[in-house]
Amino acid sequence: MQRQHIGSLEVSALALGAMPFGKVVDEQTSFAIMDRFVEAGGTLLDTSNNYMFWDGGTGDESEEMVGRWLAARANRDDVVVATKVGARPSIPGTGLETAEGLSGDTIRAAAEASLKRLGTDRIDLYYSHIEDRSVTLEDTLGGFASLVEAGTVREIGASNHSTWRLERARAVSRANGWPLYTAMQQRYSYLQPRPGVTLPEAGHVHMTDELFDYATAEGDVTLVAYTSLLFGQYRDKPLAEHYNHPGTTQRLAVLHEVAGELGATVNQVVLAWLMRKNIIPLVGATRMEQLEESLGALEIELDDDQVQRMNSAA
Repeated sequence: MQRQHIGSLEVSALALGAMPFGKVVDEQTSFAIMDRFVEAGGTLLDTSNNYMFWDGGTGDESEEMVGRWLAARANRDDVVVATKVGARPSIPGTGLETAEGLSGDTIRAAAEASLKRLGTDRIDLYYSHIEDRSVTLEDTLGGFASLVEAGTVREIGASNHSTWRLERARAVSRANGWPLYTAMQQRYSYLQPRPGVTLPEAGHVHMTDELFDYATAEGDVTLVAYTSLLFGQYRDKPLAEHYNHPGTTQRLAVLHEVAGELGATVNQVVLAWLMRKNIIPLVGATRMEQLEESLGALEIELDDDQVQRMNSAA
């Protein structure tokens, strides 16, 4: 499998999201999916300390499932584990209105809890999951820096942050000699929502041209895309209303055209297109056949003409 870098970490060009594991997907299936991902050369496993709280979960399930798998397979050094802090409700049964936030003390306590659930002594990539403007960036980044200094975190990243906040955070880190955010995880796929629309999924922040420009200029910010396959909407689910605009019709036409030329599925072409943009797609799977389809994207080579046609469709 192709490789990317996030700071000092070498990671696979495709990431496996563990969000449903332990709540929607049972242990046997979760283990089998992670086994197959690693067998195919995958290394980047992505989880969080709050997954599935919105569907009756506690937030513990995904990390605990990954932890049990790591223990059972004794392969901790073979994988790169990413998890997140900041968006776990502080009151069970509530939502992001009671999110734990990003104070330094919260980050340190949450990391300790995540390490215990994961059964490991380190988090390879630790994300601030959502913005918290109620605390200073110095407080937040100082918390992350203390974890890196202690050796319990290797690299840090941001998710669902605006580009100007990412830039300001990196400036604060530089001024204090602290580790920089080296990854930005945002929502992104081939189809684009209507400009200015508010996404219905709470907390989701879409990648922007400004972010692409910033990442290119800086050269050391790796982009990771979640919801890269739009919850199955490329295949058998109706498109959400915020994708209902003329640009979608044109993009879908080109997408299906390219998929036909390559003998690939539209999902595979979307993932291949993202990887051509040097974006790491984060894919989820509740069944083995879903993972196999995503892995098939690694065999697809889009030529320059196909990329240009896909990019120019709007």
